[in-house]
Amino acid sequence: MRYPDGGGLSARGRMRRELVRLQASAWFAEGIDPPEVARRLRISPNSAYVWRRRWRSGGEAALASRGPGGAVCRLSPAQLAKLRAALDGGPAAWGWSEDQRWTLARVTTLIGRLFHVRYTLRGTSYLLHRIGFTPQVPIHRAAGRDEDAVTAWRAVTWAKVRC
Repeated sequence: MRYPDGGGLSARGRMRRELVRLQASAWFAEGIDPPEVARRLRISPNSAYVWRRRWRSGGEAALASRGPGGAVCRLSPAQLAKLRAALDGGPAAWGWSEDQRWTLARVTTLIGRLFHVRYTLRGTSYLLHRIGFTPQVPIHRAAGRDEDAVTAWRAVTWAKVRC
């Protein structure tokens, strides 16, 4: 299942789901069958049977939330702050002078240089999302941009295409 923020449930969402599972465990203790528990809680019967099996083997503790899922970040909070500062310095500060764009490959290389930790491109993407970076169009315009030509193109060519 995918979530809009890319990171699973929030702490509040995990707590809400845990309360549903604990309600199910109370009803299992009263002897209510899983299909009835599923109907009352508006969950799938399969989930009710799985929860009952876990409840029988470990009690309520087996239905408690195990916290957020996913891999643990391999960088400490101090390292994340250092990475954020390095990214704010721009690619030219780290030897990429061709253009002023951070690519996933460049950020992955930077992480390796700074912290001697290897990330995949996808892992780097997740890491950047975690610290608040999103794919963006560069802030600066191209050095060779001709504003008069752009204005003329919009007035003539774009007007024809748009109609």
